[in-house]
Amino acid sequence: MTDKQTESKPWGGRFTESTDAFVEEFTASIRFDQRLYRHDIAGSIAHARMLAHVGILKPGEADAIVAGLEDILADIERGAFSWSIGLEDIHMNIEARLIERIGETGKKLHTGRSRNDQVATDLRLYLRDEIDHLCSELVRLQSALIDVAEREASSIMPGFTHLQVAMPVSFGHHMLAWEAMLARDHARLIDCRKRVNIMPLGAAALAGTSFPIDRDYCAKLLGFDMPAGNSLDAVSDRDFAIEFSAAAAIIMMHLSRFSEELILWSSAQFSFIELPDRFCTGSSIMPQKKNPDVPELVRGKCGRVTGHPVSLLMLMKGQPLAYNKDNQEDKEPLFDTIDTLSGSLRVFADMVPAIEIHHARMRDAALQGFATATDLADYLVRKGTAFRDAHEVVGRAVRYGIEQGKDLAMMSLQELQRFSASIEADVFAVLSLEGSVAARNHVGGTAPAQVLAAVAAARQRVSCQVTKVTPP
Repeated sequence: MTDKQTESKPWGGRFTESTDAFVEEFTASIRFDQRLYRHDIAGSIAHARMLAHVGILKPGEADAIVAGLEDILADIERGAFSWSIGLEDIHMNIEARLIERIGETGKKLHTGRSRNDQVATDLRLYLRDEIDHLCSELVRLQSALIDVAEREASSIMPGFTHLQVAMPVSFGHHMLAWEAMLARDHARLIDCRKRVNIMPLGAAALAGTSFPIDRDYCAKLLGFDMPAGNSLDAVSDRDFAIEFSAAAAIIMMHLSRFSEELILWSSAQFSFIELPDRFCTGSSIMPQKKNPDVPELVRGKCGRVTGHPVSLLMLMKGQPLAYNKDNQEDKEPLFDTIDTLSGSLRVFADMVPAIEIHHARMRDAALQGFATATDLADYLVRKGTAFRDAHEVVGRAVRYGIEQGKDLAMMSLQELQRFSASIEADVFAVLSLEGSVAARNHVGGTAPAQVLAAVAAARQRVSCQVTKVTPP
């Protein structure tokens, strides 16, 4: 390796032979970490201003560095920046270009920091922004579900357990169940963001720096809540990425379950809904087919996202303190998690408001499977029958209904009285679908009045969620 070749690497002074060509390719991260460019430059600008603030850089030097970095940012944004695998990563690519542009002053930027605290800072800045974006997409999907719930507060569908008809419910109530899950998902991201928003910069390689830096000043410039309290921890752990990935996996699990319902409901066997054509595809051989590709893909993508927190846990589990090259492997699963979750939320938020609902088909389905059997049992209890006895009575009535091909509401009063003398003419009010749904008139119940009250409460909650994702 020539002297010129060794000097091309910032760490080249220690080495006497060039890096193997394959090893250089194998160890480089620039193919995927270049997406951190905005955050790397933001961190460098804050670091330069802090160095000037404490007198390590002259004001003119800091101004030259900041101007150079802003020019590089503009070049990257307009596609005029060439990334070099030989320079390994995002940090060295930008630093090399800065030195090329402004000369010796550019070499002073790295005073008091290391790539170890630099990359940890970049990742936290990047993830903080992505969490804010994901929260906004969650809010958009929540709002779409709330709108549908309000519109369909009185629409009746069968509620299921074990995928068997259980009780009639409001379609609006069903939509609010998904919204409630997403609300908790949003809260998890907001809570995770608190632990993301801690600044590693100033930890340097692992032990801090001998220069008189002002970490609080730098944290304020970058919008962090505080600097990390331990330099070893600051550069070495990625628990914030693992926590985010776990929260993302839960969101994808919820979207996957929702997808499964949309797939079932849009099938000919259910025909509860019609997905818009623009979210579906056809078959190359069967002209009648309309495939629910979007929910199917989201259901499939859930598996990959669920694997990423496990991958990150395995990445970290054997590492001694402090930084190790293993941590280069944290980015691809993190980036894929963000991309996949962002796309899934976006497509659901676009698709849900446009779903067509087949009200008559849902109502017909709710009339099957003796959906008001529990209402009949409750009716008997109110007439003085013990619940276990009422359960037995209704079970016999259902068996009779199966034999006769009649739903409970289709039986005559005389037929029903064969099973209990307590049954009177007022029973038909509770055996109707509307009566059954309206009877669940309490907080969290499926009665239309309760659904509309829950819609109002959800709208208020979502408006508060929006204020919480405003960047600092």
